[in-house]
Amino acid sequence: MERKKYDCAVGCPVESTLQFVAGKWKSVILYRLFQERVGRYSDFKRWLPGISERMLARQLHELVLDGLLTKKVYVEMPPRTEYRLTPFGQSLWPVITAMAAWGQHYNQSQTGATSADASAK
Repeated sequence: MERKKYDCAVGCPVESTLQFVAGKWKSVILYRLFQERVGRYSDFKRWLPGISERMLARQLHELVLDGLLTKKVYVEMPPRTEYRLTPFGQSLWPVITAMAAWGQHYNQSQTGATSADASAK
């Protein structure tokens, strides 16, 4: 599956980035791999308890097709499959860490607002 090449209309740089990380799970999968360096299918199921097996398989497959992850299958019993970031995937480090920092700031501001609202009552 080849990605659409954008013609650099308005929003092109953002669209170019989002084509790789858009959706509920891809950014989270990448974030976990930045933390853990390697992940097996069972690890992702544990790290992402809200994701269905079908969606996890699809997202991992797309990340591999996009060149962000490598998939290595070990021929052993039971079979083992590991996913790792490629150098191209590692280039998303600033994007994913910026998203994590913004999310942490947002979560803290919401917790602070909730605490302040509760104490005012």
